[in-house]
Amino acid sequence: MANLTPNPSYSVTIRLELPNKAGMLAGVTQAIAGVGGNLGQIDLIEYTRHTTIREITVNAYSSEHADKIVQAVKALPDFKVVSVYDRTFNLHRQGKIRIESKIPLKSQDDLAMAYTPGVGRICRAIADDPQELYNLTIKQNTVAIVTDGSAVLGLGNLGPGGALPVMEGKAMLFKEFGGIDAFPICLDTQDTNAIIDTVKYLAPVFGGVNLEDIAAPRCFEIEAKLREILDIPIFHDDQHGTAIVSLAALFNALKLVKKSIEEVRVVINGAGAAGVAIARLLQEAGVRHIIMCDSKGILSLSRSDLNPQKQAFAVEMSGSLADAMKETDVFMGVSAPGVVTPEMVRSMAKDPIVFAMANPIPEIQPELIMDDVAIMATGRSDYPNQINNVLAFPGIFRGALDCRATTLTTKMYLEAAVAIAGLVNPSDLARDHIIPSVFDLRVAQAVAGAVSHTARTEGVARN
Repeated sequence: MANLTPNPSYSVTIRLELPNKAGMLAGVTQAIAGVGGNLGQIDLIEYTRHTTIREITVNAYSSEHADKIVQAVKALPDFKVVSVYDRTFNLHRQGKIRIESKIPLKSQDDLAMAYTPGVGRICRAIADDPQELYNLTIKQNTVAIVTDGSAVLGLGNLGPGGALPVMEGKAMLFKEFGGIDAFPICLDTQDTNAIIDTVKYLAPVFGGVNLEDIAAPRCFEIEAKLREILDIPIFHDDQHGTAIVSLAALFNALKLVKKSIEEVRVVINGAGAAGVAIARLLQEAGVRHIIMCDSKGILSLSRSDLNPQKQAFAVEMSGSLADAMKETDVFMGVSAPGVVTPEMVRSMAKDPIVFAMANPIPEIQPELIMDDVAIMATGRSDYPNQINNVLAFPGIFRGALDCRATTLTTKMYLEAAVAIAGLVNPSDLARDHIIPSVFDLRVAQAVAGAVSHTARTEGVARN
């Protein structure tokens, strides 16, 4: 496989001391470029008549590549590396979120109203009318981010501690893009019933629950049961967030290649939570021809090892992923790095659409097939057309909380996908621009509006 594009995930800052002579810095930058590093910011920290101290930020494509860059700098004569730090690890130190009071406590009066004895009146009001929870507590704007750490990103079963940095990051995104207070809850159990019971007991505090990084097929049962027993929105982002944004991108990609959603042939590689949810939503949107594959190949009716979720998408055809991709219009990957070859892409139909969404390394690297595809998308931020769940979940919950929805529906997901796709003006639609930027401030608002409107038309909104 070709090397990935250097990116901030593997960036380091090198502080070095060098002679205060013309051309010295150029020697450093040439050494970094010589081993494939991507230069970022260069700061002059201090200088004397004889020496200067600078900090240089460099992006790499792996930890090993970052080490190679540092060693290249250390090998330069007359230079001294003072320190090196990993910018990503530095960003995470002591956590990324915190809780702060909304109201300052500056006097006895403040304390008497915020806490005892005044708070007793609020407690009694809620006991008399439980719906007052939404008006008088954090419930109306708070989401629980719940995980058991069994399927963290593409890294596998890392447990609750290993999952916590992801959940903290998710809480940041909820706040930044949706104005929602979210809190990570990493459970030290992977027992389905224990997870269901725990969330049920915690539910009074929260206006919604975002399930995250829970392995399939357990995640399906957990979500279904919680929706049955709770009257607040339950959303498994790995399923529905991925499906919503993938469908939004597909809507616009099909406009560019002038193909009908009812007629295109779609291959989905990866039959876990995300793959199954994508397939279900594509069907609701009108896709009629779907072939799903897992690590053993096509989900065929002849196979006896399929769980109920996979069985729902079993077809008469059998064979490998390569067999499935022949003459198909769309490939959607939510699986593993490097499982697709350029030859497999070239076997697809005219103007193929490839969404290689495995993270951090896609099913096939864009550089290998840019001349062979009409549209290319990944899950990475350093390539065009990033399929990123942050385009969906902040707006989904913003809309659901605003109208106090009791649940989330497939119709809401469809309308959310339409809203996201609609933010790319037809005149701006291009092969490297089929989806809005995650920093487009219109996205969460558009999705929230679509969700609230649909909740009201479907009769699941209390507001």
